[in-house]
Amino acid sequence: MFSTVNRGHCLAFLSLSLFGLVGMQLDVTHGSPTEDEDYYMQEIINREHYYSLREAEEPYSESPVAAQPLEEERSKPSKKEVKAKKEKGKETDKAVTNAKTVKSGNKKNEKNKKGKWKSPNGSQEGEVHYEAVREVCPPMGLESLGIDDFQLHASTVKRYGLGAQRGRLNIQAGIYEDDFYDGAWCAGRNDPLQWFEVDARRLTKFTGVITQGRNSLWSSDWVKSYRVMVSNDSHTWVTITDGLEDMIFPGNTEKEIPVLNEFPVAMVGRYIRVNPQSWYETGSICMRVEILGCPMPDPNNYYHRRNEITTTDKLDFKHHSYKEMRQLMKVVNEMCPNVTRIYNIGKSHNGQKLYAIEISDNPGEHELGEPEFHYSAGAHGNEVLGRELLLLLMQFMCQEYLAGNLRIKHLVEETRIHLLPSMNPDGYDKAFEVGSELGGWSLGRWTEDGIDINHNFPDLNSILWEAEAKKLVPRKVPNHQIPIPEWYMYDNTTVAVETRAVIAWMEKIPFVLGGNLQGGELVVTYPYDMTRSLSKTQEQTPTPDDHVFSWLAFSYASTHRLMTDASRRVCHTEDFAKEDGTINGASWHTAAGSMNDFSYMHTNCFELSMHVGCDKFPHESELPEEWENNRESLLVFMEQVHRGIKGIIRDPQGRGIANAIISVEGINHDIQTAADGDYWRLLNPGEYKVTARAEGYSSSTKVCEVGYDMGATQCDFVMSRTNLSRIKEIMEKFGKQPINLPVRHPRRRAQQRRRQT
Repeated sequence: MFSTVNRGHCLAFLSLSLFGLVGMQLDVTHGSPTEDEDYYMQEIINREHYYSLREAEEPYSESPVAAQPLEEERSKPSKKEVKAKKEKGKETDKAVTNAKTVKSGNKKNEKNKKGKWKSPNGSQEGEVHYEAVREVCPPMGLESLGIDDFQLHASTVKRYGLGAQRGRLNIQAGIYEDDFYDGAWCAGRNDPLQWFEVDARRLTKFTGVITQGRNSLWSSDWVKSYRVMVSNDSHTWVTITDGLEDMIFPGNTEKEIPVLNEFPVAMVGRYIRVNPQSWYETGSICMRVEILGCPMPDPNNYYHRRNEITTTDKLDFKHHSYKEMRQLMKVVNEMCPNVTRIYNIGKSHNGQKLYAIEISDNPGEHELGEPEFHYSAGAHGNEVLGRELLLLLMQFMCQEYLAGNLRIKHLVEETRIHLLPSMNPDGYDKAFEVGSELGGWSLGRWTEDGIDINHNFPDLNSILWEAEAKKLVPRKVPNHQIPIPEWYMYDNTTVAVETRAVIAWMEKIPFVLGGNLQGGELVVTYPYDMTRSLSKTQEQTPTPDDHVFSWLAFSYASTHRLMTDASRRVCHTEDFAKEDGTINGASWHTAAGSMNDFSYMHTNCFELSMHVGCDKFPHESELPEEWENNRESLLVFMEQVHRGIKGIIRDPQGRGIANAIISVEGINHDIQTAADGDYWRLLNPGEYKVTARAEGYSSSTKVCEVGYDMGATQCDFVMSRTNLSRIKEIMEKFGKQPINLPVRHPRRRAQQRRRQT
């Protein structure tokens, strides 16, 4: 087995634990491997020191050596080494000039200043030196699960639920903090000999560490200071120093706000350890960690080849500020002016417009018989992945439409699509300012006035369920289009201006299907989001359309690259993969006034929530992979708007009847026609008895069959006026009122006749 592997690689494999080998077998390959970038060839060299490229190219020598700082002082090179360097000069110089600085936060990637080879102090031309440029590498992926559990190790653990696998930045504990899913790595004892270790599985240039304390409702644990050590073989370690003594990095002062420490000199090695030196006086050694590191070139690295993917889509993969988002939408509109339109639905608390883009072959107007679809994102301002996915989606659809992609052309020509990328731009600004790794779990979640938009819609569930308990549905209270209570519209009600804008948007446009993109998990949730039992925080609470919602959720989750992957690691505490990546919202956690429930009860729209990634604010370098994870799902879910039945309700003169009610036998939830009399009713394949009703018209019933092929079944109705409505119409036309004759009772007349005789 090892005959074709060189001795250096053998040592690498032998250093893996048994669990590491098992993990290797369980890894699932997705996409295509990414080739090593040329700019990783750069080694930072300053005027006084230089780093041997030969050691970087041969990391696993016969005698493993400890990791070395890039600027470690070395003796003058031999003539042989100088000659070797001169031979590689052109290749290395090209790598240096193509180098890029990868920011840790939300800033746009910036090119390094081009270095010039020169001979300092009159030295010979061959003795090349380079002025170092400070480089900050991206996160290695502890938070985003780019690093798997088998790569994390610790000196001791308090118990399994507080093991090294839980030492990931922003990981969340369950409410009860059980033995499997707690909120940090915690050492088994408190002393300065404890450590938390990451195995990068390849030589990596480490540039910084980010730490948090333990996520807990009941405990206060965090590390106040620590040392950092790097190794090539996990036996010989080099501690980062300030030139004289070991550096002690400042840690956390509380448990949730992340703290970044950048190294004064980048360190190259395979392993990195964080060694706590002091901790909160009444707490324990507990940490959540992210490592900043750039992988060194190693095309033979097994894990690198099978775990990393790339994308061929030429899109703008970066985090966009509000101004940049607006500019990007303008660029898309200018590229595809015939099928796009930009509009705003209102303003945020700080006065920023809530921009949306429409994608349709006739933008700006509702076409008879064409369904309306929407995606929205950013209700929680710090959950930025959904925002960027919608910006990528609008670019992708424009490009593919221009390229003649038949699938995209069909979507654009047969659907009116609306994308609202940022419902809470004020909250996003707060998260954007500190960057992707330093915002913590909640900074920017709420609006400027502290409101959670996703729980800020009217609670129509309680109104409907109370009416059902009193048996008032549907005689006095409808089972659909439930009106908003008056108190919700008062000026002093705690309702965000963003929420009011979204409600007005949903009332104006007859949406059929919608999805709101959120973050922090990998799961699709569907209504109801609120439990019927007020005393329960988790309870399966299905809608009358539960089977339809289950299918809609599965259509997204099953086409996502990770949601239904049974071998993937859970994001925090819930294993949604075993539930096919979907869940009824109320059975996860109750939420009154959710957008999903309001949309279903107040409008015709079936709304779901897509939690599109474990990391709410992924690093810019991770956006291409996240796009690949979600691209197919975004398209497939849009296509579901064409599943079920559709039609037009007309009178005998061919005029559309607005607000006619469409009922499906066996489903206690009706919908209404739009202003022109057209309707869309999402249904799974099957045969349905459908009835159309409208005030002043005789009801009409027919059987409509839904097939398995994509495309809604046409199911039109022609409804005649009732005799009473026709009489009223005639009388009103001529300004006359019907004669109200007194009601005669036969029994009274009979009694009067007997008296007369």
